[in-house]
Amino acid sequence: MHKKEFPQVFYYDQDFVDIYDRSWAWMNDFWHDAKPEVGINNPFYAYIKGNCLSLFESCMASFFLVYFNKKYPVHLMLDNFYSFQEDSGAIRDQYDLRSGKPIFHEENPEGLAPPLLAWTEYNLYQKVGAKKRVREVMPSLIAYYEWLEKSFKDENGLYAPPLKATLMENSPRENVNYPLDFNSQMAVNTLYMSTLADVINDKELSFRFKRQYFSLKIRINTHMWDPVERFYYDLDHSNQHVKVKTIAAFWPLLAEIPNEDRAEGLFEHLQNPRSFGTENPFPTLAVDEDLFDENGEGFRGSVIPFYTYVIVKGLEKYQKYGLAREASIRHLYFVLDTFHPDESGKGTLWYAYKPLKEGPAQWGENSNWNRPLDLACTGLSTIALMIENVVGLYVSLPRKTVDWFVPTLELMGIEELPLRRNLITIISNKTNRGWEIRLESEKLYYFSIHLLDEGKKKTLPIPSGKCSMLIDKL
Repeated sequence: MHKKEFPQVFYYDQDFVDIYDRSWAWMNDFWHDAKPEVGINNPFYAYIKGNCLSLFESCMASFFLVYFNKKYPVHLMLDNFYSFQEDSGAIRDQYDLRSGKPIFHEENPEGLAPPLLAWTEYNLYQKVGAKKRVREVMPSLIAYYEWLEKSFKDENGLYAPPLKATLMENSPRENVNYPLDFNSQMAVNTLYMSTLADVINDKELSFRFKRQYFSLKIRINTHMWDPVERFYYDLDHSNQHVKVKTIAAFWPLLAEIPNEDRAEGLFEHLQNPRSFGTENPFPTLAVDEDLFDENGEGFRGSVIPFYTYVIVKGLEKYQKYGLAREASIRHLYFVLDTFHPDESGKGTLWYAYKPLKEGPAQWGENSNWNRPLDLACTGLSTIALMIENVVGLYVSLPRKTVDWFVPTLELMGIEELPLRRNLITIISNKTNRGWEIRLESEKLYYFSIHLLDEGKKKTLPIPSGKCSMLIDKL
């Protein structure tokens, strides 16, 4: 075994492996020591040239940092925000690193961030398996939810936050009052609040949030779905559809809102090159919209790894693992093709990419918008999508399981993936006996291999030590 701290991935295209390794190396520049003098008592993630601690960026970064939690403890990073929580339950999106004070904007006077904390905590629980933490953070999550409900929920049961809080700055949504993405994020929030309540065996709390989830799900399906275009739309002040096709329409997949028929309509849009099925999937604005710009122009066509990640996780909810993997690979090739070294011989990653050709996305009126090496966002592609969708491994520590979704047999796998206090190795390779999977573990766990092309699944208990299995014999 290689003795490296982070899990080593194997893939037949070495460029994918190199950008994965390099992303972990870059993380050293983004991880900062605690600043107790301003109330930041734990280490934290922050952009190199930034001056604020961001809840949204921290939530994004957590989805890949959990794979190296030993060095970059996600729970401590998130605890910084719980320590800033106000009596009202409010947690603001940004805090000044010089003063520790919340940062407010005229167009977002409450400092609202996309409500992703419950989803983030659930993912942390799956990868780290600490039930005690779920118990500890639940009161903060409940207070945060109640603040969101009190501050932004309208009489019709939908949420009307400031549009700036969706973080889709120049998206052509001027007349929107009930943003689809924020309402779907609240559905995701209540869905995972219910799930976390189940983890700590609080049936009453689970039922409370399940009821809130279904109430919001019904409203989104009733008011925001267009049966003719088979698409979800934002609503204006009169509860009428704002007929602009944006990437916000795919948040309902992550929230498990559409039924199978409606989901198929969304899948068609994701695969249609005149809609969202661009060569680099998926743009923030549909190709057939008048304001679509092939250079990105901010949120008018740019491909942003965070949204690609959200859609891929939504596809998984509907067992579209093949489509999820294909989109991940196509997107990563664009990330690699844009990774050109500059005069110093160093390439870089970007917050946003062009949808139809290689290169960083552009926004003529805001040249500083597309930040180089914005790892909170692009690490979702180069690390999280690499492990979960290119290599195809899904880990659940509470269940002590690893699921491997393999579309075609090729050289790939992972080495020293942490599973509780257990490091495991899973690598497939061609031998003179056929395709063989080599496994190594310190403790027992349960391994499921899903052969997508053949529609087959096999689950086996993997004992401690080294072993191997031939695919043909499964």
